[in-house]
Amino acid sequence: MIERETKETRIRCSMSPGNGRSTVEFSGVAAGSEPGRAGDGVVLFAKHMFDTLAKWSEFDLDLSVIAKDGLAHHAIEDAAIGIGQALRSSLDTGAIERTAHCIMPMDDALVSVALDLVERPYYEGPLPDPLMDHVLRSIATEGKLTIHVMTLRGRDPHHIVEAAFKGLGLCLGRATRPRQTRLSTKGQVEYR
Repeated sequence: MIERETKETRIRCSMSPGNGRSTVEFSGVAAGSEPGRAGDGVVLFAKHMFDTLAKWSEFDLDLSVIAKDGLAHHAIEDAAIGIGQALRSSLDTGAIERTAHCIMPMDDALVSVALDLVERPYYEGPLPDPLMDHVLRSIATEGKLTIHVMTLRGRDPHHIVEAAFKGLGLCLGRATRPRQTRLSTKGQVEYR
């Protein structure tokens, strides 16, 4: 369980291999707190993407976000930080596949996703929604993941973003499958 508190948010998050169950709760976000967006649609969309990531990865996600300053952007950004940290803490990077890639369709959208669980944080996008692009960057940074997302085609930004989250989830599930040997030329890395 990751617990994180700043002057903007209070986060509790766990994410671990399971069956794709998710409980995602946001509270304290003021309606209309995100520029150019009406109501709480931005929070509902973020919740939908986090649920999608859990479902497609078969990782169980428990996330509670309290927006202390009322801003949707801070709540969603800090949720992504919590997800990345919780994900990294649950990974056993020993003898697993470690890498995965896929091409994910969703209606008009076709998105390529590649993932490496190596401890080299890097994200390359972009997604057509700057906030969701920032979410993936935060997950990559805090989870110490390498994530590449390429939009091959698509007109509807919702479909492109959702295909990216489905693809990332699928890759996460594949990359954490057990294997007989470690995939590293460095062998066991020890930190002192």
